[in-house]
Amino acid sequence: MKYSDNDRATALAGLFQACHLAQQVAHKGLADAQALSANIHSLFQIETQQTLDAFGTLQNLAPGLRLAHRQLSGNEPRDNELTRYLLGLVQLERKLKADGTRLERIRQGIENTTAKLTHFPETHSNILASLAEIYAENISTLQPRIMVSGEPVYLQNADNVNRIRALLLSGIRAAMLWRQTGGRRRQLLFNRKPVIAALERLLDTL
Repeated sequence: MKYSDNDRATALAGLFQACHLAQQVAHKGLADAQALSANIHSLFQIETQQTLDAFGTLQNLAPGLRLAHRQLSGNEPRDNELTRYLLGLVQLERKLKADGTRLERIRQGIENTTAKLTHFPETHSNILASLAEIYAENISTLQPRIMVSGEPVYLQNADNVNRIRALLLSGIRAAMLWRQTGGRRRQLLFNRKPVIAALERLLDTL
């Protein structure tokens, strides 16, 4: 299947959004509900025809689209913490790609969690706890380990920890979509113009 710059920009927006939401939870104990729901939703969309299908609608990715555009175009100072999370998740996804056994465990864990959706909505604490466990068991042991910074009062809350881990897992899902649509790390460092142009096209449709 041939993918466009818009597909890559959509996946990248999902990745930026996941990292930013994890930041919000860590620093403020809260996160945009619609954006959170979209990122968690993407984990249960194993087979998608288009990148956007994983997240539902473009409006669900509006925060990620705006953030990605601001950061990549230089319209605001670079958020070093956000960049660290984002590049770390891209590296982790590349390692997972080469580890079929670990990928299969993650897939099985998500399938088991999917079965619980008959009883709970996707962002219910029980679902987020299951997704967080998948992350802790299969990804937390890999390098580079994502060390999330924030306020201790929020990071000591178990529900917040689960939300952060579930969001990081969704970030890896977005990184996978980005790679599958032709996204490469060097594009973020040396060849941003096509991505920025695609982000602007998508933003114009909101």
